[in-house]
Amino acid sequence: MMTDITNLSTDLIELILSLLPIPTLIRASTVCKLWHSIISSSSFSTLSNHLKQPWFFLHGIHNISSKNNQSFAFDPSSNTWFLLPTPQHHHQSQYQSNTSFIGTSSFFFITAPNFLYTPILHPSWHPTPPLHFPRINPLLGVFHDAKDQNFGHHPKFIVVGGVKFIGNLVDIEDRLDVEIYDPLVGSWELGPPLPPDFRSGNSSSSLSSALFRGKFYVFGIYSCFVSSFDLHKRVWSDVHTLRPRHEVVFSFLVACREMLVLAGVCNFPHGSSSFVLWKVDERTMWFTQIDVMPHDLLCSLFDGDEDDKFASLKCVGLGDLIYVFNEDYHRMYPACVCEIDGESGRCVWRRVPQLPSLMSRFHKVVSFCSTVSLYSILGERQLPGLQY
Repeated sequence: MMTDITNLSTDLIELILSLLPIPTLIRASTVCKLWHSIISSSSFSTLSNHLKQPWFFLHGIHNISSKNNQSFAFDPSSNTWFLLPTPQHHHQSQYQSNTSFIGTSSFFFITAPNFLYTPILHPSWHPTPPLHFPRINPLLGVFHDAKDQNFGHHPKFIVVGGVKFIGNLVDIEDRLDVEIYDPLVGSWELGPPLPPDFRSGNSSSSLSSALFRGKFYVFGIYSCFVSSFDLHKRVWSDVHTLRPRHEVVFSFLVACREMLVLAGVCNFPHGSSSFVLWKVDERTMWFTQIDVMPHDLLCSLFDGDEDDKFASLKCVGLGDLIYVFNEDYHRMYPACVCEIDGESGRCVWRRVPQLPSLMSRFHKVVSFCSTVSLYSILGERQLPGLQY
């Protein structure tokens, strides 16, 4: 006997819907009020598997006209790119917006001359009190304080490094203090600056960062120095060096679900280059090789054999996924993704589909990973949403 879906219990309908990919769920949420209420609820987000598959976000900035800026998000579960609503802030000059625009963990930020933030999926800029040290191109993290009774609902922001910004001038000499913002309190808390081993004027162009188990790790892309800031004790650890035996061109530190991962380009004695992943022991800072990107996949990210072909290669990750991409216009910003099995450590690499058609070539690309819930897409507001 056939049973009509409308005769099923709400719990069973919820279970069936939880198995669908996000693009299908977005369409399904328009079928009827019941389905929309189920799919857009916060409880449904925890039931579905989508939080385990972080999205890859790419925001392209056009220096001539902000109207040509575009934001995209890649959903690995459905293997689909989405075109996002592009955040516009009309009170910032074009120069300031382009040089101080950052994205991380479900938020976009402008750091100078004023600090503002907005959710990615439903742009609405929120100003904060001024930073003690207005800065451009800092590292920025979003975390939740485990001691906070509102844990999980009210994120805090940590700002590290960057270049000092005064008026329309920059000063690269000062080592800027750590600043932490609590939206509930509405004020900035100062902390100690990066250890002296990190030279002054460090910005996100020479550093990468990772939030892992209550610590904000800062890693030198070229120097290989690493130190962590304890978000509870508000102190920096000793500085270590994460440098594999092979010649490392550059590398990035990524926080996965169960491990810290070092990812970077190595030159081997026989003349070949590879993109390698290492697992980092957070207690000893020792590391062991996990995997190497397939050579044909690495070659697909470039046009030829230029000496500086790796300079535009970037790496971000979260959960069990690590994305590697070329931030130059070449082949529409090609990318690949590696999924790491947390238990076995087995790695599976694959290409990311080409981006949707772009309006123009971008002068700067902002990229990061973030978990995404259907509640954040459908439940917060009924605004123009994702397109794909």
